[in-house]
Amino acid sequence: MPSPLPGMNPYLENPEFWSEFHSRLIVAIADALDDCLSRDYRVAVEKRVYLSDDGNNILVGIPDVSVTTSLQSTTQTATLEPITQPLNIEIPIAEEVQERFLEIREGATGNVITIIELISPKNKRNGEGRSTYLQKRQKILISATHLIEIDLLRGGEPFPMGAVIPSDYRIMISRSYQRPKAQLYAFNLQQIIPIIPVPLRFGENEPVLDLQSLLHKVYDRARFELGIDYKQACTPKLSKENEAWLRSIIL
Repeated sequence: MPSPLPGMNPYLENPEFWSEFHSRLIVAIADALDDCLSRDYRVAVEKRVYLSDDGNNILVGIPDVSVTTSLQSTTQTATLEPITQPLNIEIPIAEEVQERFLEIREGATGNVITIIELISPKNKRNGEGRSTYLQKRQKILISATHLIEIDLLRGGEPFPMGAVIPSDYRIMISRSYQRPKAQLYAFNLQQIIPIIPVPLRFGENEPVLDLQSLLHKVYDRARFELGIDYKQACTPKLSKENEAWLRSIIL
């Protein structure tokens, strides 16, 4: 069963489903490219690994000790009760994060021609995930490698684009020989995900990638309809207009 929505399904942005959706879509993109690229190229599924600590999970318990005063003779002195029990706290522990992306490489040389990134929630929040990605992004943008950046997340802070175009989702295509110019596909929840070109070596025909079709296939194969409760609100929440539109389709 394909997704009931014509474009991006906002329920897949829920943390409960996003990790699986991200992994399956990355593989689906790789398989789709394998079907249309010549044998001069190979598509490699790579991963970026880093430690992340959001620093928001410290919970301190209320101590069972107090400071009291007592009177001894005519002199008032402060006495501390002895500490007999430790405080219950939770300390932040960095988690290992693995983010998968794709590299289109020349088969003969191994040179990376194009990198395809499917943005994750941690990339769009302040912290190690965002800084790590932005550092890599900058290295790509000053190299001879093309970059395709797919952002199917409404939440978080969008990446620098040189232009402010309000939209729910964004796909940026940066060809190395056209920089600093790039192509930006800015689209919203009610729109179909656009078909995009995939740049290769200069002068070669660019195959196209139908992300909308791949999303429907991933949704069907993962059987997300069995896990998603469409009666619940989306995370992040939708605008009133989008909520009304969504309800008109799925209910």
